[in-house]
Amino acid sequence: MSIIVVGAGEIGYHVAKRLSFEKKDVIVIDSDPEKVDRVRETLDVEGIVASGSSPEALENAHIKEADLLIAVTNSDEVNMVCCLIAHVLNKVTTKIARIRNLEYLYNPELFKKAQLAIDLMINPGFEAVSSLITLLQVPGATDVVSFNDGAVKLIGCTVLNPLFHKGIALSDLHQASGIEDLVVVSICRNGTVIIPRGNDMIWYRDSIYAVTGHDHISDMMRFFGQESREVKKAMIVGGTNVGLLLAREFEKMKIGTRLVEQDEVRCARLAEQLDKTMVLHHPEDIEELLSEENLAGIDLFAAVTEDEEDNIIWSLLAKQKGGGKAVALINNMTYTQLISRIGVDFVINPNLAAINRILHFIRKGKVLSVASFYETNTEAIEAVALETSDIVNTPLKNLRLPKHAIIGAIIRDGTLIVPKGDTVILPNDHVIIFALSSQIPQIEKLLTVKIDYW
Repeated sequence: MSIIVVGAGEIGYHVAKRLSFEKKDVIVIDSDPEKVDRVRETLDVEGIVASGSSPEALENAHIKEADLLIAVTNSDEVNMVCCLIAHVLNKVTTKIARIRNLEYLYNPELFKKAQLAIDLMINPGFEAVSSLITLLQVPGATDVVSFNDGAVKLIGCTVLNPLFHKGIALSDLHQASGIEDLVVVSICRNGTVIIPRGNDMIWYRDSIYAVTGHDHISDMMRFFGQESREVKKAMIVGGTNVGLLLAREFEKMKIGTRLVEQDEVRCARLAEQLDKTMVLHHPEDIEELLSEENLAGIDLFAAVTEDEEDNIIWSLLAKQKGGGKAVALINNMTYTQLISRIGVDFVINPNLAAINRILHFIRKGKVLSVASFYETNTEAIEAVALETSDIVNTPLKNLRLPKHAIIGAIIRDGTLIVPKGDTVILPNDHVIIFALSSQIPQIEKLLTVKIDYW
């Protein structure tokens, strides 16, 4: 399987890392020699120093034999030209392009008429905002992933119920919670990830991932001590694309929103593009806005300027002064892994959201859905159990699952089944597996389904 990644920035690097980890043949193209050196030195991929829009570079990367092209440079135009050239040289190559300009995003017909043949346009900001909106629909969650068309949810949260001060064993969880279809698939404690078994304990302030049916989400969140406070009023600082997209989503959700922007021209443009959002021009220091008086009644404060350090500071300061949940726009992957530990409730990371969207799109075969959690280096997979697979017609207690993997749920004819030792997976069941990323190759073999690519 031959894959070309054009652009070795954060998105390109981490996509190439995941693909190479899964033993795919990957070639990375970037015009920056330092970025290409980083790729060559740290990943098992080939690197080419050249412009991604160069026909010669694409031919040197064997575009005529490539199955997939992923163009994720910082330039929309380079990405589009790259896809155009790739289409001319190889019409069957699947093409993915990172497109940041919202005008392009809202006019996809232009690309069809221009015959650019882009199979998927990724707007990192749009993907990140969509992820945040999904989270807000489950108050208290740190991650939400849907399976089986939303009937089953994988939810991350912090355990805040005082009951857990004494610890509760997983084997006692159903009795303690009264929720039958509840399966905890991961516990993170002091930076260590545990794929639990029945005798493992959950303690107060553990970070957990749990699978449950859609109808029991509220009960589950209440059991783990999470508040059900809905967002009714919000303040957004930063008139970036993310700020605009977020305000539009809040308008749809009927959330009263104030958007603050320091640049007067940008502020005027935002006022024209938004219908129900109060757009405020504030050229002075943003910290002057962060008073208890201005933040009174605010349920959520989102700092989404182009300066991620300011976003971290302002969101934390606003939270301290009563600004509700703190949201910060962060592009640095390292910051994302640390930020939740210092009090920021939600991170909008466009790069991470784009990476997840790309990986989700290019999966095929009997793997229906994949979610990656970079902070804990774990993944959740929804796959169809094939009749020839080693996991069917065998009690779960007899399966040779990798040590750091767990079956979180089985879905049969639309019904959620909580896996137990004597549970037997049948052909065509949907199986949700949660595991450390390092276990994916072993899970592939177990499923006899390659997590393959276009």
